[in-house]
Amino acid sequence: MRYVLLAALALATAASAQSYPSRALKFVVPFPPGGGVDIVARAVGEKLAPRLGQPIVIENRPGGGTTIGTDAVAKSAPDGYTILVSGIASQAIVHHLHPNRPFDFMRDLAPVARIADGVIAFVVPASSPANSVADFVALAKANPGKLTFASSGTGGLIHLTGEMFKQAAGIEITHVPYKGTTQILPDILDARVDLALDSVPAYLPHIKSGRVKAFAVAGRERSALLPQLPTMAEAGVPGVVATTDYALYAPTGTPSGVIARLHHETAAVLEMADLRAKLATQAIEVRGGTPEALKAELAGEMEKWGRVIRAANIRVE
Repeated sequence: MRYVLLAALALATAASAQSYPSRALKFVVPFPPGGGVDIVARAVGEKLAPRLGQPIVIENRPGGGTTIGTDAVAKSAPDGYTILVSGIASQAIVHHLHPNRPFDFMRDLAPVARIADGVIAFVVPASSPANSVADFVALAKANPGKLTFASSGTGGLIHLTGEMFKQAAGIEITHVPYKGTTQILPDILDARVDLALDSVPAYLPHIKSGRVKAFAVAGRERSALLPQLPTMAEAGVPGVVATTDYALYAPTGTPSGVIARLHHETAAVLEMADLRAKLATQAIEVRGGTPEALKAELAGEMEKWGRVIRAANIRVE
């Protein structure tokens, strides 16, 4: 009887995957409209919908450091119709900074597909006496605590990337939190803050015009969009690796056949030249990956950002 039940379950799962999807899907974005995750969700959803034969609705559920939107997906039916679009690093950070969150990401969400990386660049005012990362480190060592670095909020990826840089370079610089990049930019342009290790799109026109100087990118590899910039490791500070990364997740328990279909169709979408070009205008580079690789990457990010948070003794109320 047990084998009959298992066989029946396997057949039902296969049948469910074959008929999937039979209605609209929902992409939940745990950030406000207009940001990188929202842009990626809409761009991928637009291309994915015709391949699945169903519309994809984008639902922005910001708040709680991504916990509100993430929890909504974690608690939704595991049927492949509610999908989370979120960052890998940002979820790893939430794991450490929000211990009272109502979900456990590794337990409650299943990886579907990696999508892309957004570039984080090392940017200083045009008037900065530094002309390289090494120059900036030397200035900071000569003036401990006097130089400043900007972030888009305490406990966020940009803040923690700055903390990672401090730890790797062995320097003391002062954190200045802002509400977002749009508030940081004027102060970088006018040299009221000394450094931003920030997501690059808003800075691109100013890098090209010479109103700010960019010395490196924080990725493991050079950016195809800014190939002239070295990585932080090439610039002399190894161990500073951060990107605004993007991926799809489904509630744990979603049938494997459904996840396989979503992954297959997403991988096909990521090969489309027009999608790649559209994301490139936002300094977002397509880098796909399997669910298994995504799971391993998330585990690595949790370990990495946990070390940074503990070393910096960061707490979010």
